[in-house]
Amino acid sequence: MDFRLLGRVGAATGAEELQLGPTKRRSVLAALLLKANSAVPVDQLIDALWDDAPPTHARTVVQGHVSRLRALLASAGAGEHGVGLMTQGPSYVFEVPETLLDTCRFERLARRGRLRQRPADAVAVLGEALALWHGPALDGTAPSAPLRAAAQTLEEARLDVVESLAVAHERLGDRAGAVAVLQAEAAAHPLRESLAEALILALHRAGRRSDALDRYHRVRRLLADELGVGPGPGLRAAYETVLHGGPVGAGGAGPAGAGGAGPVNLLPAPGTGPAGMPGPGPAPVPDARYEVAGRYEMARRYEMAGQYGRYGADAWYEADTRYGRCEADARYWAAGRPPAPAGPAPRLLPRGVRGFLGRDTELAALDRITGAGDGAVALVTGPAGVGKTALALRWAHHRQARYPGGTLFADLRGFGGVPVEPAETVREFLIALGVPARDLPDSSAAAAALYRELTARRALLVVLDNVRATDQVRSLLPSGTGSAVLVTSRIRLSGLIVEELARPVPLDVLGPAPATELLAAAVGEERVAAEPEAADRLARLCDGLPLALRITAAQLAARPHWRLADLAAELADEQRRLALLSLDEAEESGVAAALRITVQGLPPEAVRLFALLGVVPGPDLERYAAAALLGRDPAVAAEALDRLAGAHLVTEYAPGRYSTHDLVRLYARGLDTDEGALLRLLDSYTATALAASIAAEPGEKPCCTLPREAPADVPARTFADRPAALRWYAVERENLAAAVTAARAAGHDDRAWRLAVLQWPYVVWSVRDGWAPLLEQALEASRLLDDPDAESRVRALLGWVLTREGQLSEALAQLELAPALAARAHDPSSEAIALVNLAVALDADGITDASLRHVTRAVRLAREAQDVLTELLALQHRTHQLLARGDIAAAERCTAYALALDDHGVTTGLGALRRAALRLSRSEALLALGERDAAESCTRQALAEAASQGFQEGVNRARSQLESLGRPVDLPAAPAGGDRPVRS
Repeated sequence: MDFRLLGRVGAATGAEELQLGPTKRRSVLAALLLKANSAVPVDQLIDALWDDAPPTHARTVVQGHVSRLRALLASAGAGEHGVGLMTQGPSYVFEVPETLLDTCRFERLARRGRLRQRPADAVAVLGEALALWHGPALDGTAPSAPLRAAAQTLEEARLDVVESLAVAHERLGDRAGAVAVLQAEAAAHPLRESLAEALILALHRAGRRSDALDRYHRVRRLLADELGVGPGPGLRAAYETVLHGGPVGAGGAGPAGAGGAGPVNLLPAPGTGPAGMPGPGPAPVPDARYEVAGRYEMARRYEMAGQYGRYGADAWYEADTRYGRCEADARYWAAGRPPAPAGPAPRLLPRGVRGFLGRDTELAALDRITGAGDGAVALVTGPAGVGKTALALRWAHHRQARYPGGTLFADLRGFGGVPVEPAETVREFLIALGVPARDLPDSSAAAAALYRELTARRALLVVLDNVRATDQVRSLLPSGTGSAVLVTSRIRLSGLIVEELARPVPLDVLGPAPATELLAAAVGEERVAAEPEAADRLARLCDGLPLALRITAAQLAARPHWRLADLAAELADEQRRLALLSLDEAEESGVAAALRITVQGLPPEAVRLFALLGVVPGPDLERYAAAALLGRDPAVAAEALDRLAGAHLVTEYAPGRYSTHDLVRLYARGLDTDEGALLRLLDSYTATALAASIAAEPGEKPCCTLPREAPADVPARTFADRPAALRWYAVERENLAAAVTAARAAGHDDRAWRLAVLQWPYVVWSVRDGWAPLLEQALEASRLLDDPDAESRVRALLGWVLTREGQLSEALAQLELAPALAARAHDPSSEAIALVNLAVALDADGITDASLRHVTRAVRLAREAQDVLTELLALQHRTHQLLARGDIAAAERCTAYALALDDHGVTTGLGALRRAALRLSRSEALLALGERDAAESCTRQALAEAASQGFQEGVNRARSQLESLGRPVDLPAAPAGGDRPVRS
């Protein structure tokens, strides 16, 4: 998980960006993260959201945004990362490990970079710190004074690091680099004198005296015009240095206060060495005129003298990094070993892939991993056809000069063809390293030992491509700490990570822009530019997979008369897409072949689950859904999912949640599958939705049971409380909607209507969120079943949704039929609810005699069925009708009776909401009767209940009633367990 303030404020888990929503919610998150792990009062959050006077409901708005942030964090599994948003009295505390917050990482890297003695190390670490910035700090937040001040403080810290980086470049002798670092920032901050001073001196040292003087005069004029002041002492001193031709120096004399140092003498004086040891003879000065041969001579002198200590390492590493041999050999001096003798170095890399684009993030990650030294192992993983080999070769070709001992490469054919035995590869590597074939050891163990001995004294780059198992790699790892290993695999290779501390570099499909660029590079920019929309569609149909994109480009190249839109239309046919994404069936090339090879060798349950992925109707799944598909225990399903994720056939985009790319799903649909898998999945969703409805509204009667033929032991989740159930509804909404569609298509109408109506607790709390299409599908299913109970429940819920959306005529068309259907099904509670919903729709244009009769009958039906919560619903609307008609005394009696009913201790959900609404109606009646104190007491109780349930409509009514009484309207403290979602 990752939280970002250095640029656009954001949060992500893995590759999934959390959808934070509006500016104010992003601002609340920023204000909490700026004081991470500390209590932030609500008043400070209000100040961060409004620059002017906040509205009267500011506290409610803040609580609502905090509630939504909690829900987002919960759905992303934040607790597993040690992240939580806690209430602490009148404050909130955002608990987050510092490693997950980019400002903390930036501060730590900046501190480390300034402490680095070696200039090259300082440049690398400070550059890594600045790479964390992706735009102005706190971008996307409200323009309030506290957030503007915080952003300015962060920007000042960034500029300090920029100045330190320039000093490090000069210490390294890279004056052009120092100028480049400073120029862009000086242009963006023309009035910052320390930047101008540093840039003027850097230009002077780079031999650009006229540019330095010009920069000074431009800054002087700007200071006079904008601020009415002259240059400060530091800027004037820099000008004097340039004007009078002061010494250029060897770098490092940075501006005052910037942490610069004077010139460093990196090589020993002639004829000197460490105490008690003979010197290496005359030592040349560290500049480009010093020949490489001279450095090798120096190495041989040190070796003969036995001077393998730190002195030799410093002299070699610091003197000049422009000669790759010297830089690598320095690692051996530091480790107490002499460098390998000079000789021809093997270069076994095959030609790189043409048209390589993008992947800057992954290339930078390989630089960081291998730059750590100590025999680093980088592991590039990703799905078939994503471009792992292309990335590895691209990086290796550009970095092999760092490894003077040579570059070794082997395709271990772990996926496709006959896998290469490690012993065979060891023998090839030994020959490449100069061992004559006749001298190769007979046994594999002896050959591996010789390989370790030879690689101990070399700085090698070893690239091992197409690895299937850790066993293929162990004997091929070089033993020298100056070497690096690059491994590519479709499998996660956890053993390599555990045993060799390999650092993974995951590679995913290309985004829309680079995917289109790859097409343009392959078929011509003019052809893509002529049909930009078709090119974008092709990129999406290829799922951003480089292999599929290259095959698509080949198809277009072979058909120059085709338009891009023509091929896009062909690929849109899911039945033909994989066939078109294959070049030659005889050679087993293409996307389908790559996927088939990846699946081979996986455990049987993982292979079977992969074949069932095509059954999944929704966008993702978790272990209970996978268990239903397999007909196995959730633990077995979890292991199978993990193996598929390790092979990059599914993606774990959030803890425990897995998705598949479109091409993988298409391939899975073409495999032989289990005909009962879909029905098992639908039953699992139905059982879990039933459990969620009971947990969300424990006092309500279940609206249905499982189908009679559904097995009793179907895999289903359980829920600890109401918030957990509502979170499940939110996370699974797309899957449940897709399951309803799939059930309808497969003729499982008895599952379809249940899956829709069992979501009613979530529908109630997000009623204006487009539920009608789903319920219309459920209605059609219930009508085909000729099931009056199912049809009445669907019509009642659909009619209520349409009423809340303002579609009264459409709502009445559903609700007028629902009560009679419920009566046919002999369910008095269902009939009562249908009658109340019908009365609500009828009363939208004024109270009618018909609606009064409907509510009166609903009260009687619920009472006879001993359904207290449904009776409360009917009495709630009955009170509304009485107040609207002016019968105040009857309304007061009705509320007194309703609030005295025993609801069996239901304190959450709709029961609490109905009680809050009844208290508000009672308060209104009491106020009309002149009982102001009793009305205020009743209103405050209602306010507390409404706020605890996130019932915003009730909160607003209570506030309005308190204002009419002239009483303070502060909201009560947040309930235990945190704020609930505010719903209208």
